[in-house]
Amino acid sequence: MTEKLLEIAEAALDAALPKEDERPAALSAAMRYAVGSGGKRIRPLVCLAAAIAAGGKAEDAACCAAAIEILHNYTLVHDDLPSMDNDVERRGKPTVWKKFGEADAILAADALQALAFATAARTERNAADAVRILAEAAFGVVKGQVEDIAAGKKDARYVYAHKTADLFVAAAKMGAAAAGGTRESVDALGRFALNLGLAFQYEDDLLDGDGLYAPDETARLAAKATADAIASLEGLPGDVSALKSLAARLLGRKT
Repeated sequence: MTEKLLEIAEAALDAALPKEDERPAALSAAMRYAVGSGGKRIRPLVCLAAAIAAGGKAEDAACCAAAIEILHNYTLVHDDLPSMDNDVERRGKPTVWKKFGEADAILAADALQALAFATAARTERNAADAVRILAEAAFGVVKGQVEDIAAGKKDARYVYAHKTADLFVAAAKMGAAAAGGTRESVDALGRFALNLGLAFQYEDDLLDGDGLYAPDETARLAAKATADAIASLEGLPGDVSALKSLAARLLGRKT
């Protein structure tokens, strides 16, 4: 099922992004480079699988899946800038600012953020809810980044919940809303995604070796958050196997 969901996500992204030679070509090329330079597509997978779990079809949430991935990549472009993390490589390739220059990277990220909302607004069902959920997540990510810069990981739960998990939560809730899910289903999938996002960040800490907690405790927290995520899927009207599989696959990942 994952391959099918990825096909839907990639097609939606290709349709949403400007063509590489669209004027101004430098902006279009930078936007496509930012979104298309690798990545696991976890958030769009969560979005599409959440639509199924809420009782709908993955295709119901195609625009939402593209929107969340576009917004995610906007945050990465900003995160890599010299004024933030000053990273010169991401996913084995030069970062956007390194390849296109700082000014075009900032403008490309700004354009991606706007495009994310425009894409979410094209959702056929509950578009206003999708845009609202996306906006809340976009604000939350910025709050998490500000706290991260100011305090490092002294308040890891706050930083992780906003900088990382907010986009997971938005992905799941947008997918469920686009599928016409009930309020109970949307909330349950939001709980799933919050825990999945926390587990994802704990696994990142293990991979990077820079977490707030000792490795054994970090691994325990990741396992607990994953178990809590899977438990949140109980009673949903649709097929939850894709979400369960994704949660299990992310636990103990190597990249």
